[in-house]
Amino acid sequence: MQTSDQPRVPALFDLTGRNALITGGASFLGYDMAEALSEAGARVAVTSRDRARAIAAAERLVNGGGHAIGIELDVTRDESVAGAAATATERLGPIDILINNAGGGSSESAAELTRRDTAVIRRMIEVNLTGTLLMCRAVADGMMTRGTGKIINIASIAGLVGRDRQIYADAGMAGQPIDYAAAKAGVIGATRDLAAWLGPHGICVNAISPGGFGPRRLPDRFVADYARKVPVGRMGRDTVDIKGAALFLAAAASDYVNGHNLVVDGGFSVWK
Repeated sequence: MQTSDQPRVPALFDLTGRNALITGGASFLGYDMAEALSEAGARVAVTSRDRARAIAAAERLVNGGGHAIGIELDVTRDESVAGAAATATERLGPIDILINNAGGGSSESAAELTRRDTAVIRRMIEVNLTGTLLMCRAVADGMMTRGTGKIINIASIAGLVGRDRQIYADAGMAGQPIDYAAAKAGVIGATRDLAAWLGPHGICVNAISPGGFGPRRLPDRFVADYARKVPVGRMGRDTVDIKGAALFLAAAASDYVNGHNLVVDGGFSVWK
């Protein structure tokens, strides 16, 4: 029997009145997550290092019926991080949900560690791991003061398992840099300890580790070879497969989930 203090399922996923900041939200998985939260009722700020791209992405969300703004952000710069958080708060209201999606790989140097440029390695760690920490720092005080908040850090299965470089080579691709795996493993570790620190203040901190998504501009050979390594037989689908995970961790449905790494990879990381 439904009681007055027992929310119905739609209410558990309703983000009406919530304000979300999604870094790297102008394209691919970042935009998919922004769209999911927007459709659930949240007011959304999406960021990109390219201001025009951020604004264009926000306009797409608005055209879809949402309330969104675009903000320029470089997560490696303290003043940019502070400015983006302040702008989102000023234009939307206090940040209730932070999704740290800015990051990604780098093709600026050879992928093999023994041939990789030191500056590129440092940049990879700075963007993927340090940037995540700076964004968490920027919103933590406000969330603690209000006693509520959701932080979702986007990690990767690269932080969980090693990779078969042969499928990259066979498709003429450079492959995954080890520094990317190190950064994403750091994001998972940081998520767990942030959850331990912020949980007593009413804030849930979790991670999502996506597997390969596409096909985007990936070679057909790589997409086919990757799919054979996934129990469900395919890569993740852009515009579809990340949305449910992001909405769940952003909504009241996950209020008792803290310090978790939600793996969205079709089983890739558990199948040998």
